[in-house]
Amino acid sequence: MSYVRNWLHCVWSTKGRAPVINASNKREILNHILENAKSKGIYIRVINGGKEHIHCLLSLNPDQSLAKVIQLIKGESSFWINKNGLIKGKFEWASEYFAVSVSESQVKKVEAYILNQEEHHRKKSWDEEYAEFVRNYNFESN
Repeated sequence: MSYVRNWLHCVWSTKGRAPVINASNKREILNHILENAKSKGIYIRVINGGKEHIHCLLSLNPDQSLAKVIQLIKGESSFWINKNGLIKGKFEWASEYFAVSVSESQVKKVEAYILNQEEHHRKKSWDEEYAEFVRNYNFESN
């Protein structure tokens, strides 16, 4: 038996950063993403977000690729959100996403950061957080 733990902090936004995730639909969306991921063998330790983005801490199995896991999560959830009319108009996730590896020693810190998104975004906007990710992880901003 192989033992593998690949922690990844993943973040993605709604298309056009539209602020359509709100108090009335957020819990339902997050719970659906968790249930759907579990049914596909995707382990999400924690998930949360703001009005226009989602954070999750997940662990990839040895036979999973990050691109496929993100595609499964985003594609199915956008279909489900539209099918259930949770958002006025057509809902879409943005095509891009962030993903960075997390060492085992930092898992609890990242988990706390994700769980405290509401508090975090009282002080910092999604645009500021996005710029910070680009800067802190040396991503090219297009």
